[in-house]
Amino acid sequence: MADIIEGKNPIIELLRAGHPLNKILLASNIKAGDAVTEILRLARAKRIPVVRVARHIINNQSITGANQGVIAYAAVKEYVSLDDLISVSAEKNEPPLYVILDGIEDPQNLGSILRTAYASGIHGMIIRKRRAAGLTATVAKASAGAVWYMPIASVSSIAQAIETLKKNNLWVIGIDRSGEAEYSKMDLRSSTAIVIGSEGKGLSELVRKRCDFMAHIPMRGEITSLNASVAAALVMYEAFKQRRR
Repeated sequence: MADIIEGKNPIIELLRAGHPLNKILLASNIKAGDAVTEILRLARAKRIPVVRVARHIINNQSITGANQGVIAYAAVKEYVSLDDLISVSAEKNEPPLYVILDGIEDPQNLGSILRTAYASGIHGMIIRKRRAAGLTATVAKASAGAVWYMPIASVSSIAQAIETLKKNNLWVIGIDRSGEAEYSKMDLRSSTAIVIGSEGKGLSELVRKRCDFMAHIPMRGEITSLNASVAAALVMYEAFKQRRR
């Protein structure tokens, strides 16, 4: 299925069928009516973000030119719940090991992180619904197929997801240049969630406060940060190494 779905009725049918959608764009000047009301109702019920934007933004994204002021971005696979992730770890008979992405926006980065996560034994991934990349065909391609094997939860609030994981006895470690400890000194053998921030901005202040520990990746030279996918790979493989001992 194409990433972009256009028009009121096709989007309503997708919503009714329960097909996973990353988000819906609705023209700010669209006329109210039964179809628009139904889209909003179904999206609210399924917790799919609806973003009001100028009509020209939708027209620029449109492939068919018959968008009727609304387009949706389809996900290539179903998301899972946090409970599902915890169940996956129980089935593996291993301490849980998750990666949380606090607003990764580049689909190539998300795909690359998924590929490394699968190769390094990560049990599941948690991503943000808003202002972040979703599971598109571009992400699937960049992941080299890993997206099909990795359970991924999409949540409205990363901070709330962290609290849920902590209630399930996980330690949450944020990776940020402000962290006092080096990431390789952290014990990643226990039940752990690793939090990686967005490109350029790093971890949000609210998420940083929710983490149990903050760790940094030591660097030389004048560059102060690594690409998000590189930073994630370093920490995930450190966890892989520790768990093989």
